[in-house]
Amino acid sequence: MSYWKEFTKGLIKENPNLVGLLGMCPTLAVTTQAVNGIGMGLATTFVLLGSNIVISLLRNVIPKSVKLPCYIVIIAGFVTLISFLLHGYVPDLYDALGTFLNLITVNCIILGRAEMFACKNKVIPSALDGLGMGLGFTLALFLMGSVREIMGSGSWMGIEISFMHPVSVFVMSAGGFFVLGCIIALVNKIAGKKPPQKIGCAGCPNASVCKSVKGGNEE
Repeated sequence: MSYWKEFTKGLIKENPNLVGLLGMCPTLAVTTQAVNGIGMGLATTFVLLGSNIVISLLRNVIPKSVKLPCYIVIIAGFVTLISFLLHGYVPDLYDALGTFLNLITVNCIILGRAEMFACKNKVIPSALDGLGMGLGFTLALFLMGSVREIMGSGSWMGIEISFMHPVSVFVMSAGGFFVLGCIIALVNKIAGKKPPQKIGCAGCPNASVCKSVKGGNEE
């Protein structure tokens, strides 16, 4: 198993946010400023990394019949820890993220990696998977927050940009969807993803066989 591949796959190729289209709620809600996107992304990365490690360590201990409740308890523990840390040391960011910080507990990215990877692999690959996916999520939120803050508020990371004329729609829901769609299109272009191919007999390798069988039946 390539450790480098496990780490880098979540950055662009399998980005949970821009390719997997997971975690859309915080992506649209907290990215009105770049710093909020970084804060939410790093908080999620912390929880993702910690939960992946613990779930990997306990993968042979957790009964299959109660694995989902166990995953949620483990994830909730890390969410509580990061909430206390942000509340104590970065209160402004804690207030900005609001209830979305607690909703990390049921973030489908974290539950998905726990179910699809951490419970089936050893600790090091699981840690790298969680770190890569978390940083990919952080990158997506940072890009979203940067574009929306620059275009909608005329600033970046709280620094005023004098030559920018703010367009308030970018800090609204409609602007969030527009920016998200543009970034997803760009990432798909970089990743080399092709659009869905046309479905029909013309593109099927068994078309000739199917046609001959159909003709035989008609005769």
